Amino acid sequence: MTRTASAFWLNESGNGEVRQVTLAEPGPGEAEVRTLFSGVSRGTETLVFRGGVPENQHAAMRAPFQEGDFPWPVKYGYLNVGVAETGQHNGRTVFCLYPHQTRYVVPETSLTPVPDDVPAERAILAGTVETAVNAVWDAHPLIGDRIAVVGGGMVGSSIAAVVATFPGARVQLVDADPTRKTIAEKLGVGFALPDNAEDGCDLVFHASATEPGLTTALNLLAPEGRVVELSWYGDKKVSVPLGEFFHSRRLTIRSSQVGTVGRPDRTYAERMALALDLLKDDRFDALITGHSAFEELPDVMPKLADGTIPALCHRIDYGQQHVSG
Repeated sequence: MTRTASAFWLNESGNGEVRQVTLAEPGPGEAEVRTLFSGVSRGTETLVFRGGVPENQHAAMRAPFQEGDFPWPVKYGYLNVGVAETGQHNGRTVFCLYPHQTRYVVPETSLTPVPDDVPAERAILAGTVETAVNAVWDAHPLIGDRIAVVGGGMVGSSIAAVVATFPGARVQLVDADPTRKTIAEKLGVGFALPDNAEDGCDLVFHASATEPGLTTALNLLAPEGRVVELSWYGDKKVSVPLGEFFHSRRLTIRSSQVGTVGRPDRTYAERMALALDLLKDDRFDALITGHSAFEELPDVMPKLADGTIPALCHRIDYGQQHVSG
């Protein structure tokens, strides 16, 4: 008898649906997982939702367990927490870079156990905190650095939370949306609108995915300062102000992308385990700004994309999901 599960697919710009998909029996070295929660990473997933992935980046942007090809139809997502029901992690809460689906079968090596003192609801942030860990590894901050994070979205806020505990650092979250001040307060960092941000920074993380944001990041740097660029612009062209003071101040812009581990002495598995360990800190709860039931995803995703539902990470709740067939 064929077994099935329910999965969320994007069909075309502004249109998604829940489909029944075939659920294979776990083979050697595989595990079946029952999803408890998944997360919508608003920036990346809404870019995919509107079909904004450039053709020359289709391969680079593939999620680990994506099905279909860009632009559509595609099953996309990478923040999934569930309970392993077979295999070496049987009975354990696990994190996986899997799309929005009620149940799935994956290699056991793709599962990371969630520490007992990390709530499953919070563990959906592991994929984004992993990006933040990688960015900090790429940045090499020093004790006492003056640090700004431009862009208070999910990635930027995760970075702010990570560097907030760095010894002697001055950390400020910079965003054009004044409501992000509440997020900054919960994370224990300063907040400023772009025109009021403190300059003279040694290090600026840029995560706003906007041209004005990148300009702000450069403007905030002290001589010899560096911008670590995390923004994914998709198919947008970006103008960078490399005239004026860029050369005279000897500034640096470097990229950071989670597809490569920022330290040669660490593995992907070690980076993910570290991200989950950091999520023992309840300050990260500030990044989960709403939730919906899985069945509501076709209606919720367009509202996340157009801003009708404001969000950093929007949690998807699965309740008691059962296998069909």
